[in-house]
Amino acid sequence: MSEQPAPATRQQLEPAAADAVRGYAARIRASADQCAGVLEDIAAYGLPTADECTPWEELREAHLARLAAQRPAVA
Repeated sequence: MSEQPAPATRQQLEPAAADAVRGYAARIRASADQCAGVLEDIAAYGLPTADECTPWEELREAHLARLAAQRPAVA
């Protein structure tokens, strides 16, 4: 991004909000870097065999379990 100062018409964020936005940007950037790494690996070495992959059902169940652990149980 540009290092130029923001135009005078922009509303400045509170420091905590600016930090939150920077944190979100860092997480998105890290995710994009990870995705790019996977794609570069595929381009260099081809697709993995089926034995090297995790079935999507297992990935889905693991993700749902993580989501359930984050949420309090309903009576």
